[in-house]
Amino acid sequence: MNSAERPPGQGITLDAADRTLVAGVLARQLRPLAKTITLVESQREDHKLRARAVLEALLPASGGAVRIGISGVPGVGKSTFIEALGLYLIGQGHRIAVLAVDPSSTLTGGSILGDKTRMELLSRETAAFIRPSPSAGSLGGVAEKTRETMLVCEAAGFDVIIVETVGVGQSETAVAGMTDMFCLLQLPNAGDDLQAMKKGIVELADLIVVNKADIDAAAATRAKAQLQTALHLLRPASPNWSPPVLTLSALQKEGVEAFWRTVGEYCDIMRRSGEFDSRRRNQALAWMWELIDAGLRSRFRGDGQVREALPRLAAAVQAGETTPAAAALTLLGYLG
Repeated sequence: MNSAERPPGQGITLDAADRTLVAGVLARQLRPLAKTITLVESQREDHKLRARAVLEALLPASGGAVRIGISGVPGVGKSTFIEALGLYLIGQGHRIAVLAVDPSSTLTGGSILGDKTRMELLSRETAAFIRPSPSAGSLGGVAEKTRETMLVCEAAGFDVIIVETVGVGQSETAVAGMTDMFCLLQLPNAGDDLQAMKKGIVELADLIVVNKADIDAAAATRAKAQLQTALHLLRPASPNWSPPVLTLSALQKEGVEAFWRTVGEYCDIMRRSGEFDSRRRNQALAWMWELIDAGLRSRFRGDGQVREALPRLAAAVQAGETTPAAAALTLLGYLG
Protein backbone atom coordinates (compact mmCIF):
# COMPACT_ATOMS: atom_id res chain seq x y z
CA MET A 1 0.00 0.00 0.00
CA ASN A 2 1.49 3.36 -1.01
CA SER A 3 1.27 6.53 1.06
CA ALA A 4 -1.67 7.84 -0.95
CA GLU A 5 -3.69 4.70 -0.16
CA ARG A 6 -2.73 4.48 3.51
CA PRO A 7 -5.63 5.27 5.88
CA PRO A 8 -5.24 8.38 8.06
CA GLY A 9 -3.15 7.80 11.16
CA GLN A 10 -1.28 4.78 9.82
CA GLY A 11 2.41 5.00 9.17
CA ILE A 12 2.84 7.73 11.80
CA THR A 13 4.96 6.72 14.77
CA LEU A 14 5.59 8.42 18.08
CA ASP A 15 9.04 8.62 19.58
CA ALA A 16 9.60 8.25 23.32
CA ALA A 17 9.42 12.00 24.00
CA ASP A 18 6.13 12.38 22.16
CA ARG A 19 4.64 9.31 23.84
CA THR A 20 5.45 11.05 27.13
CA LEU A 21 3.67 14.18 25.89
CA VAL A 22 0.58 12.20 24.90
CA ALA A 23 0.49 10.37 28.23
CA GLY A 24 0.87 13.65 30.10
CA VAL A 25 -1.95 15.33 28.19
CA LEU A 26 -4.28 12.37 28.78
CA ALA A 27 -3.33 12.48 32.46
CA ARG A 28 -4.46 16.15 32.52
CA GLN A 29 -1.02 17.51 33.34
CA LEU A 30 -0.64 21.18 32.42
CA ARG A 31 3.08 21.17 31.58
CA PRO A 32 2.79 18.44 28.89
CA LEU A 33 -0.35 20.19 27.64
CA ALA A 34 1.49 23.50 27.18
CA LYS A 35 4.48 21.76 25.54
CA THR A 36 2.17 19.91 23.15
CA ILE A 37 0.45 23.14 22.09
CA THR A 38 3.85 24.75 21.55
CA LEU A 39 4.77 21.81 19.33
CA VAL A 40 1.52 22.16 17.38
CA GLU A 41 2.10 25.88 16.86
CA SER A 42 5.69 25.44 15.66
CA GLN A 43 6.48 26.20 12.02
CA ARG A 44 9.49 23.90 11.86
CA GLU A 45 8.99 21.05 9.39
CA ASP A 46 10.21 18.37 11.80
CA HIS A 47 7.88 19.72 14.49
CA LYS A 48 4.96 19.62 12.05
CA LEU A 49 5.53 15.89 11.50
CA ARG A 50 5.76 15.26 15.25
CA ALA A 51 2.62 17.34 15.89
CA ARG A 52 0.72 15.32 13.29
CA ALA A 53 1.59 12.11 15.09
CA VAL A 54 0.70 13.52 18.50
CA LEU A 55 -2.65 14.85 17.27
CA GLU A 56 -3.53 11.51 15.70
CA ALA A 57 -2.80 9.83 19.04
CA LEU A 58 -4.93 12.34 20.96
CA LEU A 59 -7.84 12.47 18.50
CA PRO A 60 -9.87 9.59 20.05
CA ALA A 61 -9.93 11.45 23.39
CA SER A 62 -11.08 14.75 21.87
CA GLY A 63 -14.51 16.09 20.93
CA GLY A 64 -16.14 16.03 24.36
CA ALA A 65 -16.16 19.77 25.07
CA VAL A 66 -18.60 22.56 24.30
CA ARG A 67 -16.78 24.99 22.02
CA ILE A 68 -17.81 28.62 22.38
CA GLY A 69 -16.58 31.53 20.30
CA ILE A 70 -16.60 35.00 21.89
CA SER A 71 -16.28 38.07 19.71
CA GLY A 72 -16.96 41.78 20.04
CA VAL A 73 -15.47 45.18 19.51
CA PRO A 74 -12.41 46.17 21.56
CA GLY A 75 -13.51 47.52 24.94
CA VAL A 76 -16.72 45.49 25.10
CA GLY A 77 -15.32 43.50 28.03
CA LYS A 78 -14.58 40.12 26.47
CA SER A 79 -11.83 39.18 28.92
CA THR A 80 -13.85 40.33 31.94
CA PHE A 81 -16.83 38.33 30.72
CA ILE A 82 -14.77 35.21 30.06
CA GLU A 83 -13.22 35.40 33.52
CA ALA A 84 -16.63 35.77 35.18
CA LEU A 85 -18.00 32.88 33.13
CA GLY A 86 -14.95 30.72 33.80
CA LEU A 87 -15.10 31.24 37.57
CA TYR A 88 -18.81 30.41 37.53
CA LEU A 89 -18.26 27.23 35.50
CA ILE A 90 -15.43 26.05 37.74
CA GLY A 91 -17.80 26.50 40.66
CA GLN A 92 -20.20 24.19 38.81
CA GLY A 93 -17.52 21.50 38.44
CA HIS A 94 -16.39 22.25 34.89
CA ARG A 95 -12.84 22.56 33.54
CA ILE A 96 -12.37 25.48 31.17
CA ALA A 97 -9.74 26.24 28.54
CA VAL A 98 -9.48 29.76 27.12
CA LEU A 99 -7.72 30.20 23.79
CA ALA A 100 -7.24 33.95 23.60
CA VAL A 101 -5.83 35.25 20.35
CA ASP A 102 -3.78 38.47 20.63
CA PRO A 103 -3.29 40.73 17.60
CA SER A 104 0.20 40.60 16.14
CA SER A 105 2.08 43.69 15.07
CA THR A 106 2.13 44.07 11.30
CA LEU A 107 5.63 45.53 11.61
CA THR A 108 7.39 43.25 14.10
CA GLY A 109 5.06 40.24 14.26
CA GLY A 110 5.14 40.50 18.06
CA SER A 111 2.21 40.31 20.48
CA ILE A 112 1.63 41.46 24.03
CA LEU A 113 -0.07 38.18 25.03
CA GLY A 114 -1.61 39.83 28.07
CA ASP A 115 -4.76 37.76 28.59
CA LYS A 116 -3.45 36.09 31.73
CA THR A 117 -2.98 39.57 33.18
CA ARG A 118 -6.54 40.53 32.24
CA MET A 119 -7.90 37.25 33.69
CA GLU A 120 -5.83 37.25 36.86
CA LEU A 121 -8.34 35.42 39.08
CA LEU A 122 -9.16 32.78 36.48
CA SER A 123 -5.48 32.12 35.76
CA ARG A 124 -4.98 31.07 39.39
CA GLU A 125 -7.54 28.26 39.13
CA THR A 126 -6.20 24.74 38.65
CA ALA A 127 -9.32 23.85 36.63
CA ALA A 128 -8.59 26.61 34.12
CA PHE A 129 -6.06 26.81 31.32
CA ILE A 130 -5.46 30.09 29.50
CA ARG A 131 -3.41 30.04 26.35
CA PRO A 132 -2.77 33.39 24.69
CA SER A 133 -1.52 33.01 21.13
CA PRO A 134 -0.50 35.58 18.53
CA SER A 135 -2.82 35.90 15.55
CA ALA A 136 0.23 36.28 13.28
CA GLY A 137 -1.92 37.70 10.51
CA SER A 138 -4.23 34.67 10.42
CA LEU A 139 -7.64 35.12 8.89
CA GLY A 140 -10.18 36.38 11.38
CA GLY A 141 -7.65 37.01 14.12
CA VAL A 142 -7.87 33.33 14.96
CA ALA A 143 -4.47 31.74 15.25
CA GLU A 144 -3.71 29.23 12.51
CA LYS A 145 -3.41 26.34 14.94
CA THR A 146 -6.43 27.17 17.12
CA ARG A 147 -8.38 24.15 15.88
CA GLU A 148 -5.59 21.73 16.75
CA THR A 149 -5.17 23.41 20.12
CA MET A 150 -8.85 22.83 20.86
CA LEU A 151 -8.43 19.11 20.23
CA VAL A 152 -5.43 18.96 22.56
CA CYS A 153 -7.33 20.76 25.32
CA GLU A 154 -10.29 18.43 24.92
CA ALA A 155 -8.00 15.41 25.18
CA ALA A 156 -6.69 16.94 28.42
CA GLY A 157 -10.19 16.79 29.90
CA PHE A 158 -11.36 20.39 29.50
CA ASP A 159 -15.11 20.27 28.87
CA VAL A 160 -15.62 23.93 27.96
CA ILE A 161 -13.41 25.55 25.32
CA ILE A 162 -13.66 29.30 24.76
CA VAL A 163 -12.04 31.00 21.78
CA GLU A 164 -11.69 34.75 22.33
CA THR A 165 -11.08 36.61 19.10
CA VAL A 166 -9.30 39.89 18.48
CA GLY A 167 -12.37 41.92 17.57
CA VAL A 168 -15.11 42.33 15.02
CA GLY A 169 -14.42 42.54 11.29
CA GLN A 170 -15.30 40.80 8.07
CA SER A 171 -12.77 38.02 8.60
CA GLU A 172 -13.70 37.58 12.29
CA THR A 173 -16.37 35.11 11.16
CA ALA A 174 -13.63 32.46 11.02
CA VAL A 175 -14.39 31.68 14.67
CA ALA A 176 -17.90 30.55 13.78
CA GLY A 177 -16.35 27.87 11.60
CA MET A 178 -14.62 26.15 14.50
CA THR A 179 -17.02 26.45 17.45
CA ASP A 180 -20.39 25.04 18.42
CA MET A 181 -21.81 28.39 19.48
CA PHE A 182 -20.80 31.86 18.34
CA CYS A 183 -21.52 34.62 20.86
CA LEU A 184 -21.33 38.30 20.01
CA LEU A 185 -20.80 40.85 22.79
CA GLN A 186 -22.23 44.34 22.40
CA LEU A 187 -22.06 47.63 24.30
CA PRO A 188 -25.24 49.37 25.53
CA ASN A 189 -24.21 52.86 24.36
CA ALA A 190 -22.56 52.18 21.02
CA GLY A 191 -25.18 53.89 18.87
CA ASP A 192 -26.68 51.93 15.99
CA ASP A 193 -24.74 48.72 16.52
CA LEU A 194 -25.92 47.06 13.35
CA GLN A 195 -24.77 49.99 11.24
CA ALA A 196 -21.35 49.98 12.92
CA MET A 197 -20.82 46.26 12.39
CA LYS A 198 -20.77 43.93 9.45
CA LYS A 199 -24.20 42.44 8.86
CA GLY A 200 -22.68 39.01 8.20
CA ILE A 201 -21.30 38.73 11.72
CA VAL A 202 -24.71 39.36 13.28
CA GLU A 203 -26.21 36.73 10.99
CA LEU A 204 -23.66 34.20 12.24
CA ALA A 205 -24.34 34.91 15.91
CA ASP A 206 -26.10 32.19 17.90
CA LEU A 207 -26.38 34.48 20.92
CA ILE A 208 -25.94 38.23 21.40
CA VAL A 209 -24.98 39.64 24.80
CA VAL A 210 -25.24 43.30 25.78
CA ASN A 211 -22.47 43.62 28.37
CA LYS A 212 -21.82 46.40 30.91
CA ALA A 213 -25.53 46.69 31.72
CA ASP A 214 -24.52 48.00 35.16
CA ILE A 215 -23.27 51.26 33.62
CA ASP A 216 -26.66 52.21 32.16
CA ALA A 217 -29.51 49.73 32.63
CA ALA A 218 -31.91 51.77 30.50
CA ALA A 219 -29.45 51.96 27.61
CA ALA A 220 -28.84 48.21 27.86
CA THR A 221 -32.58 47.56 27.70
CA ARG A 222 -32.92 49.79 24.64
CA ALA A 223 -29.97 48.11 22.94
CA LYS A 224 -31.52 44.70 23.63
CA ALA A 225 -34.82 45.76 22.08
CA GLN A 226 -33.09 47.25 19.01
CA LEU A 227 -31.06 44.10 18.48
CA GLN A 228 -34.10 41.85 18.89
CA THR A 229 -35.95 43.90 16.27
CA ALA A 230 -32.99 43.80 13.90
CA LEU A 231 -32.56 40.03 14.30
CA HIS A 232 -36.11 39.49 13.08
CA LEU A 233 -35.04 41.02 9.76
CA LEU A 234 -32.05 38.72 9.38
CA ARG A 235 -31.90 35.06 8.51
CA PRO A 236 -30.71 33.04 11.53
CA ALA A 237 -27.65 30.83 11.17
CA SER A 238 -29.68 27.77 12.16
CA PRO A 239 -33.23 26.73 11.19
CA ASN A 240 -33.62 25.22 14.66
CA TRP A 241 -32.57 28.20 16.78
CA SER A 242 -33.51 31.87 16.92
CA PRO A 243 -30.66 33.87 18.50
CA PRO A 244 -31.73 35.49 21.77
CA VAL A 245 -30.36 38.75 23.17
CA LEU A 246 -29.27 38.87 26.81
CA THR A 247 -28.11 41.70 29.04
CA LEU A 248 -25.52 41.18 31.74
CA SER A 249 -22.75 42.77 33.74
CA ALA A 250 -19.57 40.74 33.67
CA LEU A 251 -17.95 43.11 36.15
CA GLN A 252 -20.76 42.58 38.68
CA LYS A 253 -21.12 38.92 37.65
CA GLU A 254 -24.82 39.46 36.98
CA GLY A 255 -26.47 37.44 34.23
CA VAL A 256 -23.68 34.88 33.89
CA GLU A 257 -25.89 32.03 35.13
CA ALA A 258 -28.60 32.97 32.61
CA PHE A 259 -25.98 33.02 29.86
CA TRP A 260 -24.81 29.48 30.67
CA ARG A 261 -28.40 28.26 30.92
CA THR A 262 -29.00 29.62 27.42
CA VAL A 263 -25.89 27.81 26.16
CA GLY A 264 -27.29 24.58 27.62
CA GLU A 265 -30.66 25.12 25.94
CA TYR A 266 -28.93 25.78 22.63
CA CYS A 267 -26.81 22.62 22.85
CA ASP A 268 -29.82 20.50 23.80
CA ILE A 269 -31.89 21.75 20.87
CA MET A 270 -29.05 21.40 18.39
CA ARG A 271 -28.21 17.88 19.55
CA ARG A 272 -31.83 16.72 19.37
CA SER A 273 -32.13 18.08 15.83
CA GLY A 274 -28.85 16.45 14.77
CA GLU A 275 -27.43 19.82 13.75
CA PHE A 276 -24.79 19.80 16.50
CA ASP A 277 -23.00 16.76 15.10
CA SER A 278 -23.66 17.78 11.50
CA ARG A 279 -22.09 21.17 12.14
CA ARG A 280 -18.97 19.58 13.58
CA ARG A 281 -18.65 17.20 10.64
CA ASN A 282 -18.95 20.08 8.18
CA GLN A 283 -16.41 22.10 10.15
CA ALA A 284 -13.94 19.21 10.06
CA LEU A 285 -14.35 18.92 6.28
CA ALA A 286 -13.95 22.66 5.80
CA TRP A 287 -10.85 22.52 7.99
CA MET A 288 -9.38 19.83 5.73
CA TRP A 289 -9.87 22.03 2.66
CA GLU A 290 -8.34 25.02 4.43
CA LEU A 291 -5.27 22.93 5.20
CA ILE A 292 -5.12 21.76 1.58
CA ASP A 293 -5.28 25.37 0.37
CA ALA A 294 -2.58 26.40 2.83
CA GLY A 295 -0.41 23.46 1.83
CA LEU A 296 -0.75 24.24 -1.86
CA ARG A 297 0.18 27.89 -1.28
CA SER A 298 3.20 26.79 0.72
CA ARG A 299 4.35 24.38 -2.01
CA PHE A 300 3.75 27.03 -4.66
CA ARG A 301 5.91 29.63 -2.90
CA GLY A 302 8.55 27.01 -2.13
CA ASP A 303 9.01 25.94 -5.75
CA GLY A 304 12.41 27.02 -7.12
CA GLN A 305 11.14 28.15 -10.51
CA VAL A 306 8.32 30.12 -8.90
CA ARG A 307 10.70 31.89 -6.51
CA GLU A 308 12.94 32.82 -9.42
CA ALA A 309 10.21 34.06 -11.76
CA LEU A 310 7.85 35.66 -9.24
CA PRO A 311 9.65 39.02 -8.77
CA ARG A 312 10.00 39.51 -12.53
CA LEU A 313 6.37 38.64 -13.27
CA ALA A 314 5.07 40.67 -10.33
CA ALA A 315 6.97 43.70 -11.62
CA ALA A 316 5.57 43.11 -15.11
CA VAL A 317 2.01 43.02 -13.75
CA GLN A 318 2.57 46.25 -11.80
CA ALA A 319 4.02 47.93 -14.89
CA GLY A 320 1.08 46.85 -17.03
CA GLU A 321 3.32 44.77 -19.28
CA THR A 322 1.31 41.60 -18.75
CA THR A 323 -2.06 40.71 -17.30
CA PRO A 324 -2.47 39.19 -13.83
CA ALA A 325 -4.13 36.16 -15.44
CA ALA A 326 -1.23 35.53 -17.78
CA ALA A 327 1.31 35.89 -14.96
CA ALA A 328 -0.66 33.54 -12.73
CA LEU A 329 -0.94 30.89 -15.46
CA THR A 330 2.80 31.11 -16.10
CA LEU A 331 3.63 30.66 -12.41
CA LEU A 332 1.14 27.83 -11.93
CA GLY A 333 2.55 26.13 -14.98
CA TYR A 334 5.85 25.62 -13.16
CA LEU A 335 4.09 23.20 -10.80
CA GLY A 336 3.27 20.87 -13.65
